[in-house]
Amino acid sequence: MKCTGIIALLLILAIPAWSATRSLTVDQLRLLLTDLQRASKSDDQVATELKSVDLTEELTASTMQTFGNLVPGPLSTEQIYVLQARSAMLPAPAADRPADPAPDPAAQQALLAKAQAYVAKTYSQLPILTATRMSARFQDGVEAVHSFSGMNQGTAQDTDPLWQTTNLNVRLVNTATAPVESANGIEKPSSGKDKTNWGANNLITPVTPPLPLPTLLQEATASGSLHFLRWERIADRKVAVFDFAVEKKKSKFGIDYCCFPSSDTAGMLSSGIGISQGAANGGTGNLQTVSEWKPFKAAAGYHGEIFIDSELGVVLRTITTGDFKKTDFVHSESVRTDFAAQSIAGKTLIVPIQTFTVAEIVPNGDSFAAHYAVRHMFITQTYSGYKLAQ
Repeated sequence: MKCTGIIALLLILAIPAWSATRSLTVDQLRLLLTDLQRASKSDDQVATELKSVDLTEELTASTMQTFGNLVPGPLSTEQIYVLQARSAMLPAPAADRPADPAPDPAAQQALLAKAQAYVAKTYSQLPILTATRMSARFQDGVEAVHSFSGMNQGTAQDTDPLWQTTNLNVRLVNTATAPVESANGIEKPSSGKDKTNWGANNLITPVTPPLPLPTLLQEATASGSLHFLRWERIADRKVAVFDFAVEKKKSKFGIDYCCFPSSDTAGMLSSGIGISQGAANGGTGNLQTVSEWKPFKAAAGYHGEIFIDSELGVVLRTITTGDFKKTDFVHSESVRTDFAAQSIAGKTLIVPIQTFTVAEIVPNGDSFAAHYAVRHMFITQTYSGYKLAQ
Protein backbone atom coordinates (compact mmCIF):
# COMPACT_ATOMS: atom_id res chain seq x y z
CA MET A 1 0.00 0.00 0.00
CA LYS A 2 1.41 3.39 -0.94
CA CYS A 3 1.94 6.14 1.64
CA THR A 4 -1.03 8.12 0.37
CA GLY A 5 -3.22 5.05 0.79
CA ILE A 6 -2.09 4.62 4.39
CA ILE A 7 -2.83 8.28 5.20
CA ALA A 8 -6.27 8.03 3.64
CA LEU A 9 -7.08 4.93 5.67
CA LEU A 10 -5.88 6.56 8.90
CA LEU A 11 -8.05 9.58 8.23
CA ILE A 12 -11.07 7.33 7.71
CA LEU A 13 -10.43 5.56 11.02
CA ALA A 14 -10.09 8.92 12.76
CA ILE A 15 -13.61 9.99 11.76
CA PRO A 16 -16.26 9.20 14.40
CA ALA A 17 -18.73 6.52 13.37
CA TRP A 18 -21.58 9.03 13.36
CA SER A 19 -19.84 11.60 11.10
CA ALA A 20 -22.47 11.22 8.35
CA THR A 21 -25.35 12.32 10.54
CA ARG A 22 -28.44 14.45 10.66
CA SER A 23 -28.62 16.91 13.55
CA LEU A 24 -32.11 16.76 15.05
CA THR A 25 -33.94 18.17 18.05
CA VAL A 26 -35.94 15.76 20.19
CA ASP A 27 -39.18 17.00 18.57
CA GLN A 28 -37.69 16.35 15.12
CA LEU A 29 -36.70 12.86 16.28
CA ARG A 30 -40.32 12.24 17.25
CA LEU A 31 -41.47 13.39 13.81
CA LEU A 32 -38.92 11.08 12.16
CA LEU A 33 -40.17 8.09 14.17
CA THR A 34 -43.76 8.98 13.33
CA ASP A 35 -42.97 9.17 9.60
CA LEU A 36 -41.14 5.83 9.72
CA GLN A 37 -44.11 4.22 11.47
CA ARG A 38 -46.54 5.57 8.86
CA ALA A 39 -44.28 4.16 6.16
CA SER A 40 -44.42 0.74 7.90
CA LYS A 41 -40.65 0.53 8.17
CA SER A 42 -39.22 -2.59 9.79
CA ASP A 43 -37.31 -2.69 13.07
CA ASP A 44 -34.01 -3.02 11.20
CA GLN A 45 -34.87 -0.11 8.87
CA VAL A 46 -35.81 2.17 11.77
CA ALA A 47 -32.61 1.21 13.63
CA THR A 48 -30.56 2.06 10.53
CA GLU A 49 -32.23 5.49 10.30
CA LEU A 50 -31.54 6.17 13.99
CA LYS A 51 -27.84 5.37 13.57
CA SER A 52 -27.51 8.51 11.43
CA VAL A 53 -29.16 10.82 14.00
CA ASP A 54 -27.14 13.25 16.10
CA LEU A 55 -29.30 14.97 18.73
CA THR A 56 -28.74 18.63 19.59
CA GLU A 57 -30.40 18.36 23.03
CA GLU A 58 -30.89 15.81 25.79
CA LEU A 59 -33.21 12.87 25.22
CA THR A 60 -34.78 12.64 28.68
CA ALA A 61 -36.08 9.44 30.25
CA SER A 62 -39.61 10.86 30.40
CA THR A 63 -39.57 11.59 26.67
CA MET A 64 -38.20 8.14 25.90
CA GLN A 65 -41.23 6.63 27.61
CA THR A 66 -43.50 8.41 25.14
CA PHE A 67 -41.66 6.80 22.20
CA GLY A 68 -42.85 3.32 23.15
CA ASN A 69 -45.48 2.94 20.41
CA LEU A 70 -43.18 4.50 17.78
CA VAL A 71 -40.29 2.05 18.17
CA PRO A 72 -41.07 -1.26 16.41
CA GLY A 73 -38.57 -3.69 17.98
CA PRO A 74 -35.36 -4.45 19.89
CA LEU A 75 -32.92 -3.10 17.29
CA SER A 76 -34.51 0.34 17.17
CA THR A 77 -35.05 0.31 20.95
CA GLU A 78 -31.32 -0.26 21.36
CA GLN A 79 -30.58 2.79 19.21
CA ILE A 80 -32.96 4.93 21.29
CA TYR A 81 -30.88 4.03 24.34
CA VAL A 82 -27.74 4.89 22.36
CA LEU A 83 -29.21 8.33 21.62
CA GLN A 84 -30.04 8.81 25.30
CA ALA A 85 -26.46 8.05 26.32
CA ARG A 86 -24.90 10.16 23.57
CA SER A 87 -27.08 13.17 24.46
CA ALA A 88 -26.75 12.83 28.24
CA MET A 89 -24.45 15.86 28.64
CA LEU A 90 -26.52 18.20 26.44
CA PRO A 91 -29.00 20.84 27.68
CA ALA A 92 -32.62 19.76 28.00
CA PRO A 93 -35.09 20.56 25.21
CA ALA A 94 -36.49 24.10 25.16
CA ALA A 95 -39.76 22.90 26.69
CA ASP A 96 -37.81 21.85 29.80
CA ARG A 97 -35.89 25.14 30.09
CA PRO A 98 -37.92 27.83 31.87
CA ALA A 99 -37.50 31.24 30.30
CA ASP A 100 -37.35 32.99 33.68
CA PRO A 101 -34.68 35.66 34.11
CA ALA A 102 -31.44 34.72 35.83
CA PRO A 103 -31.42 35.21 39.61
CA ASP A 104 -29.53 38.28 40.82
CA PRO A 105 -26.06 37.77 42.35
CA ALA A 106 -27.40 37.74 45.91
CA ALA A 107 -29.99 35.09 45.06
CA GLN A 108 -27.34 33.00 43.32
CA GLN A 109 -25.08 33.10 46.37
CA ALA A 110 -27.99 32.21 48.64
CA LEU A 111 -28.83 29.19 46.48
CA LEU A 112 -25.20 28.03 46.43
CA ALA A 113 -25.03 28.40 50.21
CA LYS A 114 -28.17 26.26 50.49
CA ALA A 115 -26.58 23.57 48.33
CA GLN A 116 -23.39 23.62 50.40
CA ALA A 117 -25.39 23.21 53.61
CA TYR A 118 -27.40 20.35 52.10
CA VAL A 119 -24.30 18.45 50.97
CA ALA A 120 -22.46 18.98 54.28
CA LYS A 121 -25.33 18.37 56.70
CA THR A 122 -27.60 15.95 54.83
CA TYR A 123 -25.99 14.18 51.89
CA SER A 124 -22.66 13.61 53.67
CA GLN A 125 -24.55 12.12 56.62
CA LEU A 126 -26.26 9.38 54.61
CA PRO A 127 -26.10 5.99 56.34
CA ILE A 128 -24.34 2.92 54.98
CA LEU A 129 -26.53 1.72 52.12
CA THR A 130 -26.55 -1.22 49.74
CA ALA A 131 -28.07 -1.26 46.25
CA THR A 132 -27.98 -3.13 42.95
CA ARG A 133 -26.16 -1.49 40.06
CA MET A 134 -27.13 -2.43 36.51
CA SER A 135 -24.60 -1.41 33.88
CA ALA A 136 -25.09 -1.25 30.11
CA ARG A 137 -22.13 -0.64 27.81
CA PHE A 138 -22.44 0.80 24.31
CA GLN A 139 -19.49 1.41 21.99
CA ASP A 140 -18.20 1.69 18.47
CA GLY A 141 -14.61 1.39 17.38
CA VAL A 142 -11.88 -0.85 16.11
CA GLU A 143 -10.95 -4.28 17.34
CA ALA A 144 -8.35 -4.14 20.10
CA VAL A 145 -4.85 -5.32 19.23
CA HIS A 146 -4.32 -9.06 19.48
CA SER A 147 -1.83 -10.67 21.85
CA PHE A 148 0.49 -11.85 19.14
CA SER A 149 3.03 -10.29 16.78
CA GLY A 150 1.84 -7.95 14.09
CA MET A 151 3.80 -5.89 11.60
CA ASN A 152 3.66 -2.13 12.04
CA GLN A 153 3.56 -1.24 8.35
CA GLY A 154 1.15 -0.64 5.53
CA THR A 155 -0.72 -3.77 4.45
CA ALA A 156 -4.08 -4.63 3.04
CA GLN A 157 -6.79 -4.39 5.69
CA ASP A 158 -7.63 -8.10 5.34
CA THR A 159 -4.04 -9.31 5.85
CA ASP A 160 -3.04 -7.55 9.08
CA PRO A 161 -5.02 -8.22 12.29
CA LEU A 162 -4.18 -4.72 13.57
CA TRP A 163 -6.43 -3.34 10.85
CA GLN A 164 -9.38 -5.64 11.48
CA THR A 165 -12.41 -3.52 12.26
CA THR A 166 -15.72 -4.24 13.85
CA ASN A 167 -19.06 -2.55 13.29
CA LEU A 168 -18.35 1.18 13.50
CA ASN A 169 -21.89 2.01 14.60
CA VAL A 170 -22.52 2.42 18.31
CA ARG A 171 -24.20 -0.68 19.65
CA LEU A 172 -24.95 -2.43 22.94
CA VAL A 173 -22.00 -4.64 23.89
CA ASN A 174 -23.03 -6.08 27.24
CA THR A 175 -24.97 -5.62 30.47
CA ALA A 176 -24.08 -6.62 34.01
CA THR A 177 -25.46 -6.32 37.53
CA ALA A 178 -23.49 -6.05 40.76
CA PRO A 179 -24.14 -5.25 44.42
CA VAL A 180 -22.71 -1.93 45.64
CA GLU A 181 -22.32 -0.27 49.01
CA SER A 182 -22.04 3.40 49.90
CA ALA A 183 -21.32 5.34 53.08
CA ASN A 184 -21.92 9.06 53.60
CA GLY A 185 -23.08 9.24 49.99
CA ILE A 186 -19.79 7.89 48.59
CA GLU A 187 -19.73 4.57 46.75
CA LYS A 188 -17.19 2.14 48.16
CA PRO A 189 -14.73 0.34 45.87
CA SER A 190 -15.65 -3.26 45.21
CA SER A 191 -14.42 -5.49 48.03
CA GLY A 192 -13.64 -8.41 45.69
CA LYS A 193 -10.97 -8.41 42.99
CA ASP A 194 -12.32 -7.90 39.49
CA LYS A 195 -11.30 -10.99 37.53
CA THR A 196 -12.53 -9.65 34.18
CA ASN A 197 -9.79 -9.78 31.55
CA TRP A 198 -10.20 -6.10 30.60
CA GLY A 199 -8.34 -5.02 27.49
CA ALA A 200 -7.62 -8.50 26.19
CA ASN A 201 -11.39 -9.05 25.96
CA ASN A 202 -11.65 -6.02 23.60
CA LEU A 203 -13.31 -3.94 26.35
CA ILE A 204 -11.84 -1.10 28.39
CA THR A 205 -13.52 0.17 31.54
CA PRO A 206 -13.20 2.91 34.17
CA VAL A 207 -12.18 1.31 37.47
CA THR A 208 -12.96 4.01 40.02
CA PRO A 209 -16.37 5.61 40.80
CA PRO A 210 -17.05 9.23 39.77
CA LEU A 211 -15.76 12.12 41.87
CA PRO A 212 -17.87 12.18 45.09
CA LEU A 213 -20.44 14.97 45.35
CA PRO A 214 -18.92 16.57 48.50
CA THR A 215 -15.49 16.78 46.85
CA LEU A 216 -16.91 18.09 43.58
CA LEU A 217 -18.93 20.86 45.23
CA GLN A 218 -16.06 21.85 47.51
CA GLU A 219 -13.60 22.11 44.61
CA ALA A 220 -16.08 23.90 42.35
CA THR A 221 -16.80 26.44 45.12
CA ALA A 222 -13.12 26.95 45.95
CA SER A 223 -12.33 27.54 42.27
CA GLY A 224 -14.32 30.78 42.35
CA SER A 225 -15.64 29.96 38.89
CA LEU A 226 -19.23 28.93 39.73
CA HIS A 227 -21.73 31.06 37.87
CA PHE A 228 -25.36 30.72 36.82
CA LEU A 229 -25.84 29.23 33.35
CA ARG A 230 -29.55 28.52 32.82
CA TRP A 231 -32.77 27.16 34.29
CA GLU A 232 -33.98 23.61 33.63
CA ARG A 233 -36.68 21.25 34.83
CA ILE A 234 -35.86 17.80 36.19
CA ALA A 235 -38.77 15.59 37.28
CA ASP A 236 -41.02 18.67 37.52
CA ARG A 237 -38.52 20.47 39.76
CA LYS A 238 -37.12 23.82 38.68
CA VAL A 239 -33.35 23.68 38.93
CA ALA A 240 -30.61 26.28 38.56
CA VAL A 241 -27.67 25.09 36.48
CA PHE A 242 -24.26 26.48 37.46
CA ASP A 243 -21.10 25.80 35.48
CA PHE A 244 -17.53 25.78 36.81
CA ALA A 245 -13.92 24.89 36.02
CA VAL A 246 -11.22 23.50 38.34
CA GLU A 247 -7.50 23.67 37.60
CA LYS A 248 -5.45 20.46 37.72
CA LYS A 249 -3.24 21.70 40.58
CA LYS A 250 -6.33 22.36 42.71
CA SER A 251 -8.15 19.17 41.79
CA LYS A 252 -8.49 15.63 43.15
CA PHE A 253 -10.01 14.58 39.83
CA GLY A 254 -8.42 11.61 38.14
CA ILE A 255 -9.17 8.51 36.09
CA ASP A 256 -8.10 4.88 36.17
CA TYR A 257 -8.99 2.86 33.04
CA CYS A 258 -8.19 -0.81 32.47
CA CYS A 259 -6.52 -1.92 30.30
CA PHE A 260 -4.35 -1.00 27.31
CA PRO A 261 -1.78 -3.13 25.43
CA SER A 262 1.88 -2.47 26.02
CA SER A 263 3.69 -3.36 22.78
CA ASP A 264 7.38 -4.23 22.59
CA THR A 265 9.34 -3.75 19.37
CA ALA A 266 10.73 -7.17 18.50
CA GLY A 267 12.74 -6.21 15.44
CA MET A 268 12.94 -4.26 12.23
CA LEU A 269 11.82 -5.31 8.77
CA SER A 270 13.66 -4.15 5.69
CA SER A 271 12.34 -3.90 2.17
CA GLY A 272 12.34 -7.23 0.36
CA ILE A 273 12.34 -9.45 3.48
CA GLY A 274 9.20 -11.53 3.36
CA ILE A 275 7.53 -11.83 6.79
CA SER A 276 3.91 -11.52 5.73
CA GLN A 277 2.04 -11.00 2.51
CA GLY A 278 2.53 -7.27 2.85
CA ALA A 279 6.23 -7.62 3.61
CA ALA A 280 6.77 -9.96 0.67
CA ASN A 281 5.57 -7.16 -1.53
CA GLY A 282 8.37 -4.92 -0.33
CA GLY A 283 7.00 -3.51 2.94
CA THR A 284 9.06 -1.91 5.67
CA GLY A 285 8.30 -1.45 9.34
CA ASN A 286 8.80 -2.90 12.80
CA LEU A 287 7.38 -5.97 14.50
CA GLN A 288 5.28 -5.55 17.65
CA THR A 289 4.23 -8.00 20.32
CA VAL A 290 1.80 -7.30 23.15
CA SER A 291 3.73 -8.14 26.31
CA GLU A 292 1.11 -7.18 28.88
CA TRP A 293 -2.02 -5.13 29.50
CA LYS A 294 -1.65 -2.05 31.68
CA PRO A 295 -4.07 0.44 33.24
CA PHE A 296 -3.99 4.11 32.28
CA LYS A 297 -4.13 6.59 35.15
CA ALA A 298 -4.11 10.35 34.91
CA ALA A 299 -4.87 13.40 37.04
CA ALA A 300 -6.41 16.40 35.35
CA GLY A 301 -8.31 19.58 35.70
CA TYR A 302 -11.98 19.42 34.87
CA HIS A 303 -15.07 21.48 34.20
CA GLY A 304 -18.75 20.78 34.44
CA GLU A 305 -22.20 21.70 35.70
CA ILE A 306 -24.12 21.44 38.98
CA PHE A 307 -27.95 21.30 38.97
CA ILE A 308 -29.52 22.69 42.16
CA ASP A 309 -33.20 22.54 43.16
CA SER A 310 -34.23 26.19 43.25
CA GLU A 311 -36.45 25.74 46.32
CA LEU A 312 -34.68 23.13 48.46
CA GLY A 313 -31.03 23.56 47.50
CA VAL A 314 -30.77 19.82 46.82
CA VAL A 315 -28.25 18.80 44.14
CA LEU A 316 -30.15 16.77 41.54
CA ARG A 317 -27.43 16.32 38.91
CA THR A 318 -23.71 16.83 38.32
CA ILE A 319 -21.66 16.70 35.12
CA THR A 320 -17.86 16.54 35.03
CA THR A 321 -15.60 16.60 31.97
CA GLY A 322 -11.90 15.86 32.33
CA ASP A 323 -9.40 18.04 30.49
CA PHE A 324 -6.99 15.44 29.05
CA LYS A 325 -4.31 15.59 26.40
CA LYS A 326 -5.00 14.24 22.92
CA THR A 327 -1.86 12.13 23.33
CA ASP A 328 -3.37 10.34 26.35
CA PHE A 329 -4.90 6.90 25.88
CA VAL A 330 -8.11 8.44 27.24
CA HIS A 331 -8.81 11.48 25.08
CA SER A 332 -11.89 12.63 26.96
CA GLU A 333 -14.31 11.57 29.68
CA SER A 334 -17.61 13.09 30.77
CA VAL A 335 -19.65 11.71 33.65
CA ARG A 336 -23.20 12.67 34.59
CA THR A 337 -24.71 11.59 37.92
CA ASP A 338 -28.43 11.94 38.65
CA PHE A 339 -29.81 12.03 42.20
CA ALA A 340 -33.42 11.46 43.29
CA ALA A 341 -35.55 10.77 46.36
CA GLN A 342 -35.91 7.12 47.37
CA SER A 343 -37.91 5.59 50.22
CA ILE A 344 -35.38 3.70 52.36
CA ALA A 345 -36.30 2.14 55.72
CA GLY A 346 -39.26 4.47 56.11
CA LYS A 347 -37.27 7.61 55.28
CA THR A 348 -36.96 9.67 52.11
CA LEU A 349 -33.31 9.98 51.15
CA ILE A 350 -31.69 11.64 48.13
CA VAL A 351 -29.28 9.13 46.53
CA PRO A 352 -27.61 8.50 43.16
CA ILE A 353 -30.00 6.72 40.80
CA GLN A 354 -28.14 6.83 37.47
CA THR A 355 -24.81 7.70 35.90
CA PHE A 356 -23.75 8.19 32.30
CA THR A 357 -20.09 7.90 31.29
CA VAL A 358 -19.07 9.08 27.83
CA ALA A 359 -15.45 8.56 26.83
CA GLU A 360 -13.19 8.60 23.79
CA ILE A 361 -10.31 6.16 24.16
CA VAL A 362 -7.45 4.67 22.16
CA PRO A 363 -8.02 0.92 22.61
CA ASN A 364 -4.77 -0.08 20.90
CA GLY A 365 -2.64 1.84 23.41
CA ASP A 366 0.86 2.37 22.09
CA SER A 367 0.51 -0.12 19.25
CA PHE A 368 0.28 0.78 15.59
CA ALA A 369 -2.33 3.42 14.66
CA ALA A 370 -2.90 4.09 18.38
CA HIS A 371 -3.56 7.78 17.81
CA TYR A 372 -5.94 7.22 14.90
CA ALA A 373 -8.15 4.28 15.82
CA VAL A 374 -10.34 5.71 18.58
CA ARG A 375 -13.34 4.17 20.27
CA HIS A 376 -16.37 6.01 21.65
CA MET A 377 -17.69 4.36 24.77
CA PHE A 378 -20.97 4.98 26.60
CA ILE A 379 -21.77 3.34 29.94
CA THR A 380 -25.07 3.80 31.75
CA GLN A 381 -25.43 2.64 35.34
CA THR A 382 -28.78 2.45 37.13
CA TYR A 383 -29.07 2.00 40.90
CA SER A 384 -32.09 0.30 42.48
CA GLY A 385 -33.18 -1.60 45.58
CA TYR A 386 -31.57 0.72 48.12
CA LYS A 387 -31.51 -0.71 51.66
CA LEU A 388 -29.79 0.00 54.95
CA ALA A 389 -26.69 -2.17 55.21
CA GLN A 390 -27.12 -5.04 57.70
